Amino acid sequence: MTAPTQKILIADDDAGVRLVLSQAFTRLGYEVRATGNAATLLKWVTDGDGDLVITDVVMPDENVFEVLPRIRKLRPRLPVIVMSAQNTLLTAISAAEVGVFDYMPKPFDLDDMAAVAKRALARPADKEAVKAQVLALRDERLPLIGRSAPMQEVYRTISRLVGADLTVLILGESGSGKELVARALHDLGRRRDGRFVAINLAAIPRARVDSELFGAGENEVGRLVEADGGTLFLDEIGDMPLDAQTRLLRVFDGAEPAINPKTGRKPDVRVIAATNRDLRALIVQGLFREDLYFRLNVAPIRVPPLRERTEDIPELARAFLLRASREGLPSKTIDQGALDRLKAHPWPGNVRELENLIRRICALYGEEMIGARIVERELSEPIRGAAREEPVTLSTLVERNLASYFAGQPGGVPPNGLYDRILADIERPLFQLTLSATRGNQMRAAEVLGLNRNTLRKRLSDLGIERKAAK
Repeated sequence: MTAPTQKILIADDDAGVRLVLSQAFTRLGYEVRATGNAATLLKWVTDGDGDLVITDVVMPDENVFEVLPRIRKLRPRLPVIVMSAQNTLLTAISAAEVGVFDYMPKPFDLDDMAAVAKRALARPADKEAVKAQVLALRDERLPLIGRSAPMQEVYRTISRLVGADLTVLILGESGSGKELVARALHDLGRRRDGRFVAINLAAIPRARVDSELFGAGENEVGRLVEADGGTLFLDEIGDMPLDAQTRLLRVFDGAEPAINPKTGRKPDVRVIAATNRDLRALIVQGLFREDLYFRLNVAPIRVPPLRERTEDIPELARAFLLRASREGLPSKTIDQGALDRLKAHPWPGNVRELENLIRRICALYGEEMIGARIVERELSEPIRGAAREEPVTLSTLVERNLASYFAGQPGGVPPNGLYDRILADIERPLFQLTLSATRGNQMRAAEVLGLNRNTLRKRLSDLGIERKAAK
């Protein structure tokens, strides 16, 4: 006996969308019923019809987000796929809030829609209604802005992760909005009542990273304890020193001894990390622990650079103009010519560069309307318009070279006497540069180095460095 044909209920006020979906699913062997209003959809569901619902959000008679709770109550096992042209983070979060199977932004790919529908029909539904995963932040000033296809994938991933407590690794270029993604995961998730504690590992002296994270004795608690019950956001995780990486790994393994003095227990935190570097390349160089990478990369999110989502630039620019006005800068508008010029820029500094440009224009120009001439003038400034990378510290360079040196040795262990060899390698250029700067004056060089003059002479002799004074 053959299994009965599965039926898909389609609801969309656009007749073209209904026709395309109906034909596609009929060709795939499904039975299809389509309607252009929410009332008919609700009647079909009430009558027990359909194995899957695919519905638009905005219908002529009712918003589907108001109908879906009733569908959930009537048919808690019925999977629902929501599609919408209102492609914002709020839409994706609202879809997750009412327990839909998936959210598909318009325009969608038919093959993608078919694949999602197949999974929805094949996966056993929960015995009880899917409970709301989130309490959406109903703020018009959403943390993430944009309706482009790359951002839709970010929104969908966030909506799937806010109800979980998984470790997340956010990947993206500097200035692309990685911290905003981390904040959205926290603010919309189950830990929203706890603290969101952020630490930029690239901005902290490497010798201070361990104490910043884990504290230094009873009188100084670290960021790990501060984030107890909330989220610990580790920005630029690729710059974390190896010893701190080892200790962070102990946090995941439950072996980290740090205790919250207020509770007497180990901190309970959700870790979200972010980086603009290729961690796998750092692993090959011996600069990042592979086991830590796997613990962090449980749920990756890639934040697209601005050049991959240029259609979002007008919305971003207007939002930044509004934000600047609220912060006391002169209120301005922007014309289409200026927006076209902004869309043509490569944006090496990404969204942060765009926001800084808008704020600068608001502060420096008296015109109420921002035109292409003003934008062109600001973007032509190479110093102000270009993104600049963070300086690399001497400690970072030394660690990178030492790590690659260790990795190149048999078994990863260098021959004995490593300390003296490394010290000589560092001292030689240091002494030579200092003597050059002091024109060979050893007394002055000793003062600059903070060494006794006799100690300097002995080290110069041991290293075979000629001691020529300037004429």
